[in-house]
Amino acid sequence: MTRAPRIKRKWRPTLSLVVYAVLLAVLALPIIILIWFRTVERGTGYLAAAEIGALVIALAFTLVVAYVLTRSITGPIDALIGRTEEIAQKGKAALSPLERYGTREIATLSQSFLDLAGELVDRTDYVRSFAAHVCHELKSPLTAIRGAAELLLDDDPEAPMPKADRQRFLENILADAERLDRLLVRLRELAHAELPAAKGRTTIAEVAAELTRRFPGLEVTSSGDIETPIALTPEAFAIAIGNIAENAHQHGASRLTLVATTEERMLKVLVADDGSGIPDGSRALIFQPFFSTRRESGGTGMGLAITRTMLASHGGTIGLMDADERGTRFEIAIPVVG
Repeated sequence: MTRAPRIKRKWRPTLSLVVYAVLLAVLALPIIILIWFRTVERGTGYLAAAEIGALVIALAFTLVVAYVLTRSITGPIDALIGRTEEIAQKGKAALSPLERYGTREIATLSQSFLDLAGELVDRTDYVRSFAAHVCHELKSPLTAIRGAAELLLDDDPEAPMPKADRQRFLENILADAERLDRLLVRLRELAHAELPAAKGRTTIAEVAAELTRRFPGLEVTSSGDIETPIALTPEAFAIAIGNIAENAHQHGASRLTLVATTEERMLKVLVADDGSGIPDGSRALIFQPFFSTRRESGGTGMGLAITRTMLASHGGTIGLMDADERGTRFEIAIPVVG
């Protein structure tokens, strides 16, 4: 864990102390001037009624200014500091606006803080949930491998298990080991997707050529603004689109089409296949990590989660569209190079 830089501890005046000290200095100035003229210039130490009245008015005005500054600056800042401590202790339950902001700048600062705090809280919940899913996904094949290995280890030499059973246990171990390897590859891709966005430049035409090479059994076609450069590295975009292409291929698709259009500095790409499609009951879950409709055949359920994370880290989005007849359609939006 990276430790945040610590501010050097030393005495510093509070904002309230600075404000009130300045106001007292401003108030003391006319008093000093009046006393100076009375005692030095005129040789008398008495103040006239008008002069006393002026000083009273100056004092009242200073108190009004102090009250306004307290309500508009020092009060909201103290409340914001208290809210940060409350969020640190209670988390999402403490995410709420302040009662009073005072100035536009403090309101903007408070909103930025609440947005950042909300993202951090969501991130914490995501990491906690993701860790639980990872433990579950890794535990299942590990438990199966351990059980098969124990059965093989406990085999009685005098009455050995049938060769077919031994072969089946070994095949199960290999299958679970391969599943673990696929999970680790996906986790590595997800970690790469969540890294700060690296500057890059690629086009739909380049990615379509890469998909054709990776999936020879899938007819990949592209049209529209396929030469428009987008702000994404070729490797990152190939992984993002490749996960969609892999899902399409595994669901019986023979054709994948990419249609690109440019709108307001964003390249929108419609990705469609002619596979078996996504069941209605699964459409709301497909972007969740580890959700898979092919778990029996080795699906990890990480592909679309990686795609969404990688696109989001580069300022892009992905959404599931309604299919015309059969197959699946996604719409991807990614910033263009400008």
